[in-house]
Amino acid sequence: MQWGKVFYIFFTLMSLTTSAAFLYEDSLVALFVAGSVNMVSTILKIGVRNILSAELLAGSLVADLHLIPAFFAMKFYENRTMAIGLVIGAVIANLYTIIVSMIESSKEKIDF
Repeated sequence: MQWGKVFYIFFTLMSLTTSAAFLYEDSLVALFVAGSVNMVSTILKIGVRNILSAELLAGSLVADLHLIPAFFAMKFYENRTMAIGLVIGAVIANLYTIIVSMIESSKEKIDF
């Protein structure tokens, strides 16, 4: 088992679910947790050298660049509508990352 892959897939899924949790309960704390988990997910993907590692990192960066402005929109401008719209974009980016991870897993050589 590749523990590095387990960790970055775990944090990718956590990023998706915490972003979805914000959409359910739009609080500043939920948005902060979603952004923090997504940042950890991005950092873990920096050292990954897989077939589609560039696509995985790009998807995480896109989600980061949605969640960070969403936090500022909600905290400083009190614009919940803008924050929710940006988090929806982050959810789509995280779904893309999960789909790319599944494609990558299917392309890996299986050693028995």
